[in-house]
Amino acid sequence: MDIATRVPVAGPTFIRQLARIVEFDGQPSGLAPSQRLGQWIDWVRAVTLSRALDRPLDTPPPSVPHGDDAADEVAQLRRALEAQIGDRERWDRAMSQAASDADGSFAEPRKRYSALQHAMQAATGRLRGTLREHLARGTPAQARLAELDAVMELVVSPREHRLLAAVPGLLAERHRQLQRRASADRDTPDLLTQAIPAADAWLQILRKDMQDLLLAELDLRFMPIDGLLAALRTQ
Repeated sequence: MDIATRVPVAGPTFIRQLARIVEFDGQPSGLAPSQRLGQWIDWVRAVTLSRALDRPLDTPPPSVPHGDDAADEVAQLRRALEAQIGDRERWDRAMSQAASDADGSFAEPRKRYSALQHAMQAATGRLRGTLREHLARGTPAQARLAELDAVMELVVSPREHRLLAAVPGLLAERHRQLQRRASADRDTPDLLTQAIPAADAWLQILRKDMQDLLLAELDLRFMPIDGLLAALRTQ
């Protein structure tokens, strides 16, 4: 489909970025989010979720942990992950390797992308668990939220992991697409200026696409963390 006529894709920034990069014309599935979620929950987790929702909030509230320290931890982790995603030197090494490979291999950029995905998954998973521990020591309502979040993570995370793990494969196609375009541009330079694009310009486009997607994925992974932090700071 021509870019000018492509229907805009609705959804989080990550979905819109991915649709733009892989030139995907997204069509709605017809299912509401609650219906789609219902297809993911097996009966065991449905029972666990129901028990957490139905448990009465009749225990006396203990002292609620202060949220400022947790907020600092969240902010520090986010800055650290953003710095890793923006590490120009490591990206340049990966892209240089891709440019020097005789077969135009995407192996090094793909390895870099996957490593950053794994780093995000591990770090945000640990932090999410820490915030739940804080909430579990708070008010009954906070403790219930911690329990619900633990169940929802078990339900959603495996599917989320499978979907996000497929992104490097889509980027491999983006790599091939940009490489073909760059080759065509070199073979047919602009007739007015006779300018030939820089040899590595397409690799810089690819690098930016990959970084933009990783930052959007970071936003996605921080959504439940931000929600838990907001609950922790509610007195």
